[in-house]
Amino acid sequence: MAKKRIVVMYGGKADEHSISCISAASALRALDTDKFEAIPVGITKDGKWIVNGENPLGWSLDEGLPTVEKTPGAKDVVLEVALGQDGFFAREDDDGTLTPFGHVDAVFPVLHGPYGEDGTIQGLFEMMGVPYVGCGVLASAACMDKHYTKVLLAAAGIPVAPGITLDARSFDKASEFKTDANAIMAQVSEAGLQYPLFVKPSRAGSSFGVTKVEHEGDAAELAAAVYEASRHDWRILVEQGIDAREIECAVLCPKAGEAPQASWPGEIVLDKRAEGDDQFYDFDSKYMDAAASHVEVPANLPEETLNLVRETAKKAFVAVDGAGLSRVDTFVTKDGKVMVNEINTMPGFTSISMYPKAWEATGVRYTDLITMLIEGVLR
Repeated sequence: MAKKRIVVMYGGKADEHSISCISAASALRALDTDKFEAIPVGITKDGKWIVNGENPLGWSLDEGLPTVEKTPGAKDVVLEVALGQDGFFAREDDDGTLTPFGHVDAVFPVLHGPYGEDGTIQGLFEMMGVPYVGCGVLASAACMDKHYTKVLLAAAGIPVAPGITLDARSFDKASEFKTDANAIMAQVSEAGLQYPLFVKPSRAGSSFGVTKVEHEGDAAELAAAVYEASRHDWRILVEQGIDAREIECAVLCPKAGEAPQASWPGEIVLDKRAEGDDQFYDFDSKYMDAAASHVEVPANLPEETLNLVRETAKKAFVAVDGAGLSRVDTFVTKDGKVMVNEINTMPGFTSISMYPKAWEATGVRYTDLITMLIEGVLR
């Protein structure tokens, strides 16, 4: 049987560019090469698609954060939308002729954040009629925007953290929002939000721009946090901190229309808290500091609570019209209540990422997981 040709995409214009590169490298190393022929396609930070660039198989977090660059020998990728699965070409440097990739059976867009996980590239593949792994346009766009995720979940009766949404476009950027501090504080007070607060961009991933605000009544601290978030997005969430454990659940639905499956829920244990470090799960503890945290699957919770997390995750996945895969991040309170924090429609695939670890602990090997995702969209 001929191998299926799979375009694996990575990089992109988002802040998560380098993490996407590492995720794709991990996925490519785990790909079943007896079944699939991978064509790695990188997207530079300024949005150029290239093929035959630096080999992503050589990338790892131990070597730092890689980026997609147009190296000597790399070729621009050209799409002919009307040709669909036969519409992928590489432009030759000598005379500009186009060399076809051949028939592409599916695309695996291992892309995180805006322009990869937000419905934009999904819409492109929909127009081309090219099968792709992961959530569709609606779920991708809605889950990229934490505000609208909460709107959809609340409408489905799924508990979410209390919070407000701010539009930073009207704030005074020149003063770094200092002149807006009292007005922002007034909105928080009117909403009755309890401290600590978490201020975050609505449409960014990997904890970019997230600040914990601990001092009630400190308008300057709050304004500084809102300004930091505004560097990533003009829509900003101010959420009440929840006295709960953060429990993550991997959801899998390879074939459209089938019932989603949920892994055993896992927990990121922040190891430096034991040393008195008031740490939260930021970018460094996720990716850069191997000593900062470790993954425990299943989380150390009663089985009844673990199953409630699984059911809540599946319900949330259906509520946003999920497909393929997602990681549903929840809060579990001391009395066993579960609320959804956010949904990641293309969760990290790095060597320390929760999604593959959760499925491995549930009995699905990483390679088999990728095979199921790809075969689920093949025609």
